[in-house]
Amino acid sequence: MRRGMSELLTERSARIVAARKLTRRAGRDAAGLFLAEGRQAVSEALTDPGGVREVFVTEDAAAAHTELLAGTSVPVRLVTGKAAAGLSETVTPQGLVAVCALRDVPADAVVQNPPRLAVALAELADPGNAGTVLRTADACGAGAVVFGVGSADPYGGKAVRSSAGSLFHLDVVRGAPLEELLPALRDAGVTVLAADGGGEAALDEVSDDGRLTGPVLWLFGNEARGVPAGLAALADARVRIPMRGRAESLNLAAAAAICLYTTQLAQR
Repeated sequence: MRRGMSELLTERSARIVAARKLTRRAGRDAAGLFLAEGRQAVSEALTDPGGVREVFVTEDAAAAHTELLAGTSVPVRLVTGKAAAGLSETVTPQGLVAVCALRDVPADAVVQNPPRLAVALAELADPGNAGTVLRTADACGAGAVVFGVGSADPYGGKAVRSSAGSLFHLDVVRGAPLEELLPALRDAGVTVLAADGGGEAALDEVSDDGRLTGPVLWLFGNEARGVPAGLAALADARVRIPMRGRAESLNLAAAAAICLYTTQLAQR
């Protein structure tokens, strides 16, 4: 029998009460922990078992994920369905939740060792978009995603789910003062490009002239307001995505995917 699975924890158990606080940002920041729910997220989290404190699982989920749970040294604790639901932000909880250590790295680390491709998010509001950008950045080979002051928390439940495990593959910076970070990155030899529908440069132009070969940091802004003007002014260029059809604009996640994929091709 695995450690922790001899006792059935309920929603009133101290461990569950403590873990439930991690569904709020204040609780996550205070404890230095966050929750990762579902097989994909838990499986990716367990690739670095030192970053996982414990796993909560219902009887049904334990039976469905026997191989995954049998291969870890992390404490696995059996919980009731109601306890698992209290740790989930979904309509249909999966009954499998890992308690993980926050994975933040300091902004200085990105300046001192810039990856060939990185992303910065200025005042991004939607946690689903935060997770989607993390997933896209990971797919395109980015090394870091920087969340500026006022952006959504990448460790919230919706963001973690939307990242589909990619949160565990990248360096994550939170609460970065972008007005200081962007000039420091440029001084370190990074090309900073602000995605802007009204930008003076077209994406195909900056690709053709070699500005995407790296290291590159893409700056994306708020879903409704875009990149703040003060931050856009700190970039090497404001870049627009040429659109041949009649759509007025692209949503943030789609724009990020196009910019990052184009950069990936240029960096081959």
